[in-house]
Amino acid sequence: MSETVLVTGGTGYVAGWCVAELVKRGYTVRATVRSAAKGEQVRGAVATEVDPGDRLEFAIADLTSDDGWAEAVAGVDYVLHVASPLGMHGGDAESLIVPARDGTLRVLRAATAAGVKRVVMTSAANTASPSSYQDESVNDETVWTDVNDPTLQPYRRSKTAAEKAAWDFMATYDGPTTLATVLPGAVFGPLLSANTLGSVQIIGRLLKGMPGTPRIGFEVVDVRDLADAHIRAMTTPEAAGQRFLATGEFMWMLDLARALRDGLGKDAAKAPTHNLPDVAVRGLAKFDGTLKELLPALGRRAVHTTAKAERVLGWKSRPGAEAVVDCGRSLLAHNAV
Repeated sequence: MSETVLVTGGTGYVAGWCVAELVKRGYTVRATVRSAAKGEQVRGAVATEVDPGDRLEFAIADLTSDDGWAEAVAGVDYVLHVASPLGMHGGDAESLIVPARDGTLRVLRAATAAGVKRVVMTSAANTASPSSYQDESVNDETVWTDVNDPTLQPYRRSKTAAEKAAWDFMATYDGPTTLATVLPGAVFGPLLSANTLGSVQIIGRLLKGMPGTPRIGFEVVDVRDLADAHIRAMTTPEAAGQRFLATGEFMWMLDLARALRDGLGKDAAKAPTHNLPDVAVRGLAKFDGTLKELLPALGRRAVHTTAKAERVLGWKSRPGAEAVVDCGRSLLAHNAV
């Protein structure tokens, strides 16, 4: 009888690939969704990669409510807590922090009450980064972003607050369940469906055409490799109680555009060919909230080391250009550009 893994936020980009990879490896998967209709969407998306048969089921649960979580974890061996608010958001940081932090605590309370073996939580590399991006040193898992820094953009604050809440919860817990966290960089790679584009919208914008690229850098990790990192963190005994950076090759946005042009030819003909001057980006940011939140990273080469994940988990990410090109090709195939 196969072990059962609960994956939260089954409709998400990363979660979908976690589900597909778990099914491939023989696990039974239960994914949380907000409705039965969403569950059918997930099944259809996963089926484009692997036939889930009777090894995929669904639980109705939402991070903002206690309802359904006890049932979701019943009989489960492991939990991959992937669900979280995503991306660049202006406005009130609390609108991201509250569901991320409180949702994480709901999952942990349910998982520990059920006595699951391990919870693996998806965090972010920018929770292990200097808050200001002024320090260009190579960072590891011992670094924590200062969640109280008033200049911190909402997404970084929400991810840091949620992960800190998880570790604080586990520090007071005395039981069999263990926790590991995975901290990815910019997640690209192929789509299972066009319903949830997540971080790949950056690649879509490049394919649609831009007047130039801001000098923004990304540590590119392929979504397939990220799913693998979660499963390795789930099953490796030494991973208990550990954070793992799962970043990849550092690429400037212009490098992403060049990779698309080289890999996709005429299909990427609109991808930009030069950088925008920083002063132009700062001017445009006055009218574009997304750009405004990127300004602290403008021209900064914030990098991390994955030495720990390589040593403990035996994990490594594929070349960044491969993830970018496969992402662009998939966006085109799904008519999502």
